[in-house]
Amino acid sequence: MIAGPYFVLTVLGVLGTGLIAGVFCGFSTFVMRGLAGLPPAQGVAAMQSINVTAVRPPFMTVFAGTAVLSAVIAVVTFVLWPDEGTVELLLGSALYLFGTFGLTIVANVPRNEALAKLEAGTAEASSYWSTYLREWTFWNHVRTVASAAAAICYVLAIA
Repeated sequence: MIAGPYFVLTVLGVLGTGLIAGVFCGFSTFVMRGLAGLPPAQGVAAMQSINVTAVRPPFMTVFAGTAVLSAVIAVVTFVLWPDEGTVELLLGSALYLFGTFGLTIVANVPRNEALAKLEAGTAEASSYWSTYLREWTFWNHVRTVASAAAAICYVLAIA
């Protein structure tokens, strides 16, 4: 069984990945559906506000901090190569780093940036809104599953 500081790192990894999975699950299951039920101008304005708020320290500390933690767990695992949990630790780190953090950068952030450039009440914003909802939510589903799977992997590593 993993022990000492390595155990603490892994428990923090479970906590971080689980928290992010929960946030993303909330968006996938009810936030985006609620926004989709609004008139496009209101939905666009609300999402633009959410995107501005999301990049503030409360969320970014957990989101980026979990990426750093996942990278540390991966490096420590490669260096120490423990007798147990190695595969789970490396898989959990990869799932979060690539399936959550990396995917956010290549899929969700560009859509957020495109939405930010639009004025909420315009025809262009209304036209883009349905595409945005569909694509952003699809990639958010993937991020949700990746984060949850990372948490499960970390739990399995310490079980």
